[in-house]
Amino acid sequence: MDHDVLVIGSGPGGYVAAIRAAQYGLKVGVVEKDPHLGGTCLHVGCIPTKALLHFAEVYESALHGKQIGVLADSVSIDFKTMGKRKTEIVSKHATGIGQLFKRHKISTITGYATLQGGGKVKVADPDGERTLKAAHIVLATGSEARMLPGLDVKSGRVLTNVEVLDLEQVPGSLAVIGAGAVGVEFASMYRSFGADVALFEMLPRVVPLEDEEVSAGLLRAFKAKGIEVFAGTSVDKIEETSSGVKLAFKDPAGKKQSREFEKLLVAVGRKPNTENVGLKNTAIATDGGFIPVNGYMETAEMGVYAIGDIVAGTPQLAHVASAEGLVAAARIAGQPVEPIDYNLNPNCTYCEPQVASVGLSEAKARAAGWKVKVSKFPFAANSKASILDSDAGFVKVVADEQFDEILGVHILGPQATELIHEAIVAMKSEATAESMRTTIHAHPTLSEAVLDAFNGIYGQAINA
Repeated sequence: MDHDVLVIGSGPGGYVAAIRAAQYGLKVGVVEKDPHLGGTCLHVGCIPTKALLHFAEVYESALHGKQIGVLADSVSIDFKTMGKRKTEIVSKHATGIGQLFKRHKISTITGYATLQGGGKVKVADPDGERTLKAAHIVLATGSEARMLPGLDVKSGRVLTNVEVLDLEQVPGSLAVIGAGAVGVEFASMYRSFGADVALFEMLPRVVPLEDEEVSAGLLRAFKAKGIEVFAGTSVDKIEETSSGVKLAFKDPAGKKQSREFEKLLVAVGRKPNTENVGLKNTAIATDGGFIPVNGYMETAEMGVYAIGDIVAGTPQLAHVASAEGLVAAARIAGQPVEPIDYNLNPNCTYCEPQVASVGLSEAKARAAGWKVKVSKFPFAANSKASILDSDAGFVKVVADEQFDEILGVHILGPQATELIHEAIVAMKSEATAESMRTTIHAHPTLSEAVLDAFNGIYGQAINA
């Protein structure tokens, strides 16, 4: 037996599973097809995207510094320097994963892994093939961007989340198809950098998985920012021209329009990387390409686990993959572990203003039969938000009318992706709306908006 645990993929699911398994005293190996560790999230996803979003925020702050007395003769963008800094951040953390693997005596195997059944994995690299055997295998092969039929990224005009991160200059105009997390983040970022941006979404609203009031609030903020938004819009035809990409579409009223843009970003979701990993050699049957698992991440094949973006019915998010990796590692090691409560998963979108949520939206809570009480507190009434000159948005709380149970919290506004964790800890600990509103919050802080939102459940918000 070569390993107790062989993990296929070194993204945020795979490397976390590997480290935790090693911490339990197991002999662990990680197979990675790319020359670097960290997966999509680190190299062409979460980390470089959020770095650029931060750079965009700093740039906008500098542009508007005059109103607080910070004067500069001129403010401009050196996009190549931004790209260099982004790469430095990514490289630092990729190196860090390698160091963690050495510390925990995890072996790294470079090559493409294919399941052979019976605990065997074939690994192919330029020098040939070899077969490894492990008592337990963790599939963490991740996902890749879906592309619309007939489009190709080779021309440089049509982009996915990978190519858009390699642009050497800000395009004059950018169309984004898809108003989920990826789409709105890049729309927000490139508008901040000065591009003319149009956002297209087939569904009736932007960030369609979020609470309806959050979608409406983000739409207002984007329009104020100068982003054109075409929600409820079908793009009927896309063709490349000598200078860009031309889109023919129908607006919600059915009116036909045609627009040309320098670049097109396709952000219509991600497909699981399960096609060529040898599932045919196992008892695993996929569902739309995704792998069904039980609460302990076990697949239909004895000894094989699946985590992350390839798992059926779970959010394709890095932190979900990590949590699933921890569950799988504990199960393999025979340690006590509980299945994940996906209702307590934070959904975070890092556009400006930020979006974050946990639990049920108001509409979903009512549809599920809950009798709810709802409170919404605006950041415009929060002192710290005014200090930061970032007071768009609100904190919304959905609670059970009878027992005060917190059903959901939804935030649109400054540092929403940080603030949401207060709500997650509260819900995990089974705190009530009453206990939240009687918890002292420091002043002045953005977190006071959360306090006032909980006070509002009882009609007693202090600052609104």
